[in-house]
Amino acid sequence: MRFDPEKETEKISNFIKTTLEKTGKSKVVLGISGGIDSATSFYLLKNSIPLKNIILAHLYYFEPLNLDSLTNGIPQENVYFISIKEIVDAMANQLKIDSAIDKIRFGNIAARVRMIILYDLAKRYGAIVSGTENKSENLLGYFTRFGDEASDIEPIKNLYKTQVYQLAKYLKIPQEIINQPPSAGLWKGQTDEDELGFTYREADQVLYLYFEEKQSLEEIKNKGFKYKHSAPYSIS
Repeated sequence: MRFDPEKETEKISNFIKTTLEKTGKSKVVLGISGGIDSATSFYLLKNSIPLKNIILAHLYYFEPLNLDSLTNGIPQENVYFISIKEIVDAMANQLKIDSAIDKIRFGNIAARVRMIILYDLAKRYGAIVSGTENKSENLLGYFTRFGDEASDIEPIKNLYKTQVYQLAKYLKIPQEIINQPPSAGLWKGQTDEDELGFTYREADQVLYLYFEEKQSLEEIKNKGFKYKHSAPYSIS
């Protein structure tokens, strides 16, 4: 699953520039969580377009993160810190959702509220919205429809999660971001890998053999890999 990060960076950069040219837009809105996917997407954007044309939005439910190591150089007026707690809690209350019991429904609301805000900012600035989805999440169905899955452009959707880590190191993304457990921040203590029941490293090996090498599940199983054949994780 290794690849040339320099060539991949150039390829994605050309993709971003070409997409903007086709849409007639010059600005991009990106939700920045402090995680590796959004950080990598941001670094790819700033390698492709002027910093003044990037609008970052940190949409937090609990407490805002210190993103100084990421946002350095971005015009202050282009960086938004917006709490989604009041909106999400109000919607959950109206729908009688107990966040401690029905975490998926609650998390889906949070993801969709975030996308509403990103698209409102895009309208304000005449921009397009960049997503942060990777290939592993897409193939596993680990996303919220019309939430984190919604976007106008997806810079890293062709990369498996383990490849995102390789690219992040090449782009010199701060190590503290690379080291932290992947999480959508939808509830306290939430991590992707705890929910999935396996690590991205484990999943990527199976996904790569199945989708890229076109090996059968039986062939993969015979190599010693364990898998659970089921429907996509969350589509709602």
